[in-house]
Amino acid sequence: MLKHYILKKKMNNQQLIDKLELDGILSFNEFKQLLSTYSYQDFNYAKKRANKITKQIFSNKIYIRGLIEISSYCKNDCYYCGLRKSNLKALRYRLNKEEILLCCNEGYKLGFRTFVLQGGEDPWYTQERIADIVKKIKKAHPDCAITLSVGEKSKEIYKAWKEAGADRYLLRHETANTSHYHMLHPESMHLSNRKQCLYDLKELGYQVGAGFMVGSPGQTWEHLAEDLVFLQELQPQMVGIGPFIPHHDTKFAKEEAGSVDLTLKLLSVLRLLLPKVLLPATTALGTLDPLGREKGLSAGANVVMPNLSPVENRKQYELYDNKICTGDEAAKCKNCLSARVRSAGYELVEDRGDYIG
Repeated sequence: MLKHYILKKKMNNQQLIDKLELDGILSFNEFKQLLSTYSYQDFNYAKKRANKITKQIFSNKIYIRGLIEISSYCKNDCYYCGLRKSNLKALRYRLNKEEILLCCNEGYKLGFRTFVLQGGEDPWYTQERIADIVKKIKKAHPDCAITLSVGEKSKEIYKAWKEAGADRYLLRHETANTSHYHMLHPESMHLSNRKQCLYDLKELGYQVGAGFMVGSPGQTWEHLAEDLVFLQELQPQMVGIGPFIPHHDTKFAKEEAGSVDLTLKLLSVLRLLLPKVLLPATTALGTLDPLGREKGLSAGANVVMPNLSPVENRKQYELYDNKICTGDEAAKCKNCLSARVRSAGYELVEDRGDYIG
């Protein structure tokens, strides 16, 4: 039985993949070994295992989320982000309650049953405004789930939004290593606070999403191993990862983009680590590789997030350069993605797609 290993000698990567699948846990050093010495054969082995698990749990279903980018204003100054407050060239906008509800109504007609309200940390969206928007969406569409992704807040604010009807919250931790976090963010931002927000959200009963960039400036194998150990501890219901893509108006403009292949490897590892997790094939994958999202599904992802934002605002929400799907109407965007999902052998399903623990 593979359940318990006698570590008289170091395991090879395929043995580590077996251990991860059976036990759901690896040590920091084991994650580091797996990532830093991953061969093509190891990836294929992990991909097959991840694919098998995904189909056992979710069949061939891919869940769809309607993304509404509510604001490009942000009070933070994250060094990698095109929306950072010191980028004076950024085109700013924010959607009001009526505009957000119109996006939801359009999405509902198209079959969406989860709406993701994502934006920079815009102080205009007070606790009361977000709570009112959530209540209005829930009143209009009581069978839908609402995911918020609007940054670090107090536990009291998260509680008020949960009571208003929010179901899920996305807050990528970006990196689990403190020194690397400070390389990517100004001194006013702290990894400890970001992690505490994630634990607060879990305690309040949200379905919680964390995640990190792959190939961000200064990232090492040790940093990625720390990310996986942190996710192992946090046990989130959702994990969002995507390759780093530079933005021309940031200090990292000249840095190389992250690796699609490494992102795919990590998707398979995450599926083995957290078998029931909701795992998106991200837009960033599709930006760097025309078949990136399809490859993500084959590696273990089971969520896609078409854009429901007003077409006239999509190019203004420029987190990174050359972002895809900024010009298509919502219906066209969904139909295109549905065809891509079918071509990869999966089926786009129109339900809430909740995490089943």
